[in-house]
Amino acid sequence: MDNKSNFRTMKGYHLINKSQMTASMEDYLEMIYRMLKTQPLVRVSLLAKNLNVKPSSASKMVGHLSKLGYINFEKYGCIRPTEKGSLLGNYLLLRHDILMDFFCLINNSKDQLEQVEKIEHYIDEKTVYNLERAYKLLKENMKTP
Repeated sequence: MDNKSNFRTMKGYHLINKSQMTASMEDYLEMIYRMLKTQPLVRVSLLAKNLNVKPSSASKMVGHLSKLGYINFEKYGCIRPTEKGSLLGNYLLLRHDILMDFFCLINNSKDQLEQVEKIEHYIDEKTVYNLERAYKLLKENMKTP
């Protein structure tokens, strides 16, 4: 194989893409957005509970997301996504749901949460939308005898 120089570690790909968002940051923003779909506000303590982390860890991550412009947050206050955070949060939730539907279909199961959580950070947007198309085709083909 002549393309050995194109191989990278995960960290190497992350550095090339110069992404400020880490997988953990995505998890937090996704959960904030998920929670806001069913309740009017999100507090750090409830966010921590939903992610099974310590409130101090959640508070620290919320601070990072605020500095990057994804959320507005005042200490001991409510977490509110910015327009930038809402756009990304909506996509992260969609990505999660598409992967969940796809993996449940191909594995004939009702829950693939662990697998989705492990893989969702490592596929690009084009692949997500192609998986959505594949899911719809597979589901439709399964209906017809």
